[in-house]
Amino acid sequence: MANEEKIGFHKGSITVLAKEREELLKIVNITEQLMQLHLDELKKLGIDLTKEVQVQSQPQQKPVEKPKGPKVLDSKEAGLDLNLD
Repeated sequence: MANEEKIGFHKGSITVLAKEREELLKIVNITEQLMQLHLDELKKLGIDLTKEVQVQSQPQQKPVEKPKGPKVLDSKEAGLDLNLD
């Protein structure tokens, strides 16, 4: 492929991807607007999801487990015959 062809290919790809990004941003903006409308309606009904999210996002403390070290095997468990007779 000649350099001009490679340059054209990459420029065309950038153009297409830029247009796709614009369309994606439109979708995200519409989704955000719809979510905000629903949040506002829930607030009017006495439900505040922002408080619920804050409660759920607080880290829950798990009990700390004592790390287990390697099991020490005796000679029989290890399959060693240490009969020194």
